[in-house]
Amino acid sequence: MTDIKDRFLKYVVIDTEADTDTGLTPSTPGQMKFSQQLVEELKVIGLEDAELDENGYVMATIPSNVDEEVPVMGFIAHVDTSPDFTGKNVNPQVIEKYDGSDIVLNVDENIIMTTADFPELKNYLGQTLITTDGTTLLGADDKAGVTEIVSAAEYLMNHPEIKHGKIRIGFTPDEEIGAGADHFNVEKFGAEYAYTMDGGEIGELEYENFNAAMAKITVKGRNVHPGYAKNKMRNSIRIANQIISMLPRVETPEHTSGYEGFYHLISFNGEVEKSELMYIVRDFKRDRFEDRKKEMVHLVNKVNKEYGEGTVSIELKDQYYNMCEKVKPVMHIVDQAKEAMEQVGVKPLIKPIRGGTDGARLSFMGLPTPNIFAGGHNFHGRFEFVPLESMQKAVEVILKIVELSVKKA
Repeated sequence: MTDIKDRFLKYVVIDTEADTDTGLTPSTPGQMKFSQQLVEELKVIGLEDAELDENGYVMATIPSNVDEEVPVMGFIAHVDTSPDFTGKNVNPQVIEKYDGSDIVLNVDENIIMTTADFPELKNYLGQTLITTDGTTLLGADDKAGVTEIVSAAEYLMNHPEIKHGKIRIGFTPDEEIGAGADHFNVEKFGAEYAYTMDGGEIGELEYENFNAAMAKITVKGRNVHPGYAKNKMRNSIRIANQIISMLPRVETPEHTSGYEGFYHLISFNGEVEKSELMYIVRDFKRDRFEDRKKEMVHLVNKVNKEYGEGTVSIELKDQYYNMCEKVKPVMHIVDQAKEAMEQVGVKPLIKPIRGGTDGARLSFMGLPTPNIFAGGHNFHGRFEFVPLESMQKAVEVILKIVELSVKKA
């Protein structure tokens, strides 16, 4: 069997960074390359029907080894990494028997992951940490999840004494740019429910996530020579800043936690003639989510009343909704995961996802899909790390869920 550490290290060096601008599926060629590699690996370990479709989706089956009818379950992870921080030329570092001190990620650039800034490091004394070299992200989101699913599949194929029903495996592209479920064939997948292995620290178990929308605000200005601009110039940058200041200052990611929603300005491109603001809008409650979108429209209308109709326009697009609505009617699948964690010595941390996963959209496509920890921390940046022991426990959780599903069938 392939060592879980070796498998993960092999995966993270493959560049699978997603790209919002290509318009392709998958959005980058590295994702297709990695997915093809996964198909071959799954076939080697015995999943004979492993296949890759033209959109970069991998599906495979672990056949049932019991006579009784057991609901078909699935395990899903995504192959891409975030475009928020480079995933090219990943050079992972392995720190064995972590001693609790600050970690020098890069000597030349003096990049240090300190325990003052990242106190969670202290939770992993004596464990093996896999970090970046400070110049890229790591890719544990979600190659840790991919690693765990493949490792669990290999273990099940080598240990037929573990009884289980039919298990479906799925790997998706472009989750990080909100497109992971765009071409996922739920009917073909054929599972009654699934789990994404896409959570953070050990113990996370999530069946609630944000309702999410993207907002693009465009401001049209009028440029005139600044020496003769009085009552003529309309500076779109200033108008854009006015809009920013009209939104609640503390309803932003850096001021919110738990079930609190936010408006998040993710980009601002401006010149006197034209400015564009890109926001993401998030909230757990559907009514509050709708109110947030209405508020943005209201502010745009208010600014247009001041400067003239057509000065500002807004495009709003819903991205995904809170999976809670679809998972609560089948809460036994969450309870099953919780029991599995407890049986392998992991304390469940049931909490809302302050983000989204493929599972959010898949749940509304007819496949209830709560989310289980993959083990990593500080995703999407240079300080990302994952404890090897957390990944190993995630594999144990998968195996225990499989066992429990037969006992409760």
